[in-house]
Amino acid sequence: MQQNRFSHLIIVFIVIALGLFSRKIEVIPLFVGDLLYAVMIYFGIRFLYISLPKTKSAIIALIICYSIELLQLYNANWMAALRNTFFGRYVLGQGFLWSDILAYSFGIILAYIAESVLFSKEK
Repeated sequence: MQQNRFSHLIIVFIVIALGLFSRKIEVIPLFVGDLLYAVMIYFGIRFLYISLPKTKSAIIALIICYSIELLQLYNANWMAALRNTFFGRYVLGQGFLWSDILAYSFGIILAYIAESVLFSKEK
């Protein structure tokens, strides 16, 4: 199980790198970054709570992603200032989009399937 946890952490770091890289190349659609964000959240949950069933991990990841997206509807001055930082821009986002909800959903589904395939031989 410890090897499995380490593998999830490695996946998180790879997905973070891919997500940051995707924002630097103009030909990559913006939804790819949002999809990767959801994948990162899913594998981060799996890393932290490795014994949690995958389905529960997926639901928690969806709740986190959707909550962050819905939080973008809140426009207090301090929140706008936080969003103007590197951390705020990449973690909290800039504005609510329904397409982000769709990208997060597909990202979680993709991560769930990928984990099922990658770790299918493990208990």
